[in-house]
Amino acid sequence: MRRRLYKPVSQEAEQSGAGRTYSVIMSFFIVLSLVPLCFHEDSPVFSVIEYVCVSAFIVDYAIRWATADYNLKRGVASFVIYPFTPMAIIDLLTILPCFIALNPSFKALRILRLLRALSALKLIRYSKGVDALKRAAVNQREQLAVVAAIAAAYVVICALVMFNVEPDTFPTFFSALYWAVVSLTTVGYGDLYPTSDIGRGLAMVSSIVGIAIVAMPSGIITAGLIDELDKQKAK
Repeated sequence: MRRRLYKPVSQEAEQSGAGRTYSVIMSFFIVLSLVPLCFHEDSPVFSVIEYVCVSAFIVDYAIRWATADYNLKRGVASFVIYPFTPMAIIDLLTILPCFIALNPSFKALRILRLLRALSALKLIRYSKGVDALKRAAVNQREQLAVVAAIAAAYVVICALVMFNVEPDTFPTFFSALYWAVVSLTTVGYGDLYPTSDIGRGLAMVSSIVGIAIVAMPSGIITAGLIDELDKQKAK
């Protein structure tokens, strides 16, 4: 019985008709659960949607927990380990807000219902593209770590220089650090900006270098993703 329950939720589920059907159904419930968050108004329809989706999530969580030994392959210890795995934690966080809403004493904590937005992360399970992207990021982790270190060092250096060049504009190091991050990503909110010639010159350099630094991880992940998709196509 447990073996039959595990088949649709297994990592090889896409290879079976039952697995593909289960993936489509769960993806539908995940997307449907996000609909109430798109509106400020409360509605009985939204309440029904919430309870139906959460019920589906509870069943899914129970099946995955009951068949954890098939997935983790660690015997009885699998049932203890599973609730602490990343996806199981996400599953639990998307279920808990419904029970909070049912208890009147937790009305002050209704903001926690926003945890339902985490259900979007559950789509990772049912998307081959996201799975390929995850593997690409893991395979390219060393290159991405180097780029992240370069970006972090550049941000800190720019923040330190700007903090000392324009003390009136950036009264705290955090404000300079915030400006450096915004400039590195070329977002440019405009709430903080240098006013001296030296500061403006630094901002120009920071923006130009920021384009190159932001582009590097995109190129690395794209190359890794293409390799993963080619491997999937070859299989």
